[in-house]
Amino acid sequence: MQLDHVSYAVTSAELADTVQRLGADLGAAFVDGGKHPRFGTRNFILPLAGGTYIEVVAPLDHPAAESAPFGQAVRQRAEAGGGWMGWVVQVSDLAPVEARVGREGGAGHRVRPDGVDVEWKQIGLIDLMADPSLPYFIQWNDLSQHPSVGFNSPIKISEISISGEREKLVSWLGVKGEELIDSVNLNWVQDEDGGITSVTFQTSNGLVTVE
Repeated sequence: MQLDHVSYAVTSAELADTVQRLGADLGAAFVDGGKHPRFGTRNFILPLAGGTYIEVVAPLDHPAAESAPFGQAVRQRAEAGGGWMGWVVQVSDLAPVEARVGREGGAGHRVRPDGVDVEWKQIGLIDLMADPSLPYFIQWNDLSQHPSVGFNSPIKISEISISGEREKLVSWLGVKGEELIDSVNLNWVQDEDGGITSVTFQTSNGLVTVE
């Protein structure tokens, strides 16, 4: 399966400083991703190699941040101290996942600063809030608008350290075999809070781990 992106949640007050700090650690500059009108959030993104990216996201003072599952997940993680909120798996067709989960996905969109409205469909935020080791799934309406397109980044995600149950993840992904996610190593660790504990990146200056 294809890793789409990893999400790092902070409060709105921490957003600018976090973007600068992570950009300095990785040796690259984030770009303004714009707002998610349906979710009550906004983000900055760092395109990476392999069709992936990092999202630093914060809740806005908006009703949707209290009602939409994505807004709830972002606010929950930000108010708990911030950090890695979750990871996202890209699929070409969300229908098999919807059938397995037993409910329909929700539509999302983000208006970029250049006015382009990027649209997608996603499912699994409720499950992520219940168990942060589980990714949610995304299907992009137009892959030519994927946040990694148009950039030539040397930075690549090499490992995600996760605290959770591997068997539960295998069932959630609906896959078989040892390599669950293409070209990314999943390192299982023990942490009382569960979820992503760190992400390791291959950069021009070597390996960088962000906790």
